[in-house]
Amino acid sequence: MAQLDTSESTSDVVVVGAGIVGLACALVAVEQGLRVQVVERESFCTGASIRNFGFVTVTGQGSGATWNRARRTRDIWARVAPQAGIRIDHTGLYLLAQRAEAEPVLHELLCRPEGAALQWLDSPDLRRRAPHLAHAHVRGALYSPHELRIEPRFAIERLRTWLAARGVRFHMGQAVHRVETGRVALDGGTLQGERVVVCPGPDIRTLFPQTFVRYQTQLCQLQMLRVRPPAGYRLDAGVMSDLSLVRYRGFAELPGARRLEDRLRQEMSRELQHGIHLIVVQSADGSLVVGDSHQYGSSMPPFVPAQAEELILGEMQRMLCLGHYQVEERWTGLYPSGAQDAFIETVLPGVQVLSVTSGTGMSTAFALAEECLQGERIAT
Repeated sequence: MAQLDTSESTSDVVVVGAGIVGLACALVAVEQGLRVQVVERESFCTGASIRNFGFVTVTGQGSGATWNRARRTRDIWARVAPQAGIRIDHTGLYLLAQRAEAEPVLHELLCRPEGAALQWLDSPDLRRRAPHLAHAHVRGALYSPHELRIEPRFAIERLRTWLAARGVRFHMGQAVHRVETGRVALDGGTLQGERVVVCPGPDIRTLFPQTFVRYQTQLCQLQMLRVRPPAGYRLDAGVMSDLSLVRYRGFAELPGARRLEDRLRQEMSRELQHGIHLIVVQSADGSLVVGDSHQYGSSMPPFVPAQAEELILGEMQRMLCLGHYQVEERWTGLYPSGAQDAFIETVLPGVQVLSVTSGTGMSTAFALAEECLQGERIAT
């Protein structure tokens, strides 16, 4: 267990949790000139914040608050990443339409405010712009310029180190036992702060569990892979497929999505059963991060079915037609999933719980932290 440094243990803000949501709160607070302390029970980040795509996704987020949060968070990532020494691997997103029913969904999005900066590419356009994606069965693609991709397994620690250099005090390897107004009780002592923000990630039972019950929160386990494509294969943007159009709320809420879902239930019932939708992004070393599947429950078994991996890779091959590839890594992630995308709840005077309950922490955390600590509400 790490020894708590109790010197100067009083601050303006104490943040519980050093995942992306907690780090976002620390950033917002320190940029306000506040004294900030962050406490984390692990010695380094091991959770959902490093087990994701690192894909800051705007297009496809639910219209209104979540889309606006994602758009704002994307801009903050673009500003902060170079300052913190975080590489942006690529930008943009291609939403590939395989089925006739997918095209109306993408065109409907173009007609909404969230589609203002997007571009439809028919087959000839796609061949000119991204020939490696213009396969015979792909009818066209919707291109978004908004998205950016970072490597989360490196980015989170670099963000934490950069914040520490800006004066944020981190207490790593310290479990929190109790939170009261102005006080956070740890293994080795107590931290004091005028405000406390609790960002517990998937730990929905230790601190203020009834809050998560009220928000109908359960756990979601996902399965992901790192794949080595043929030498020299390059993506210049992320890729999604038809399955994403019935999973992401920004697409699923569009009128045409129901017809697409009906067809997918006939053709891809196993993929839907495992909660699979395809995202592919590329790392600096050329490997592809591919996923993912989704299982829900109050607790998660430690076993993941081989069929889910086979189905993810099958959809990857339909979209990318790689020829040969090698799976280099496999992992699971765990995040809270609720009836809404996120919540900020005041649980005691001066104490708030901030939780992203939709798997969109990398995409929305910075804007949510602004809402929490600056009292701002992004227009819905």
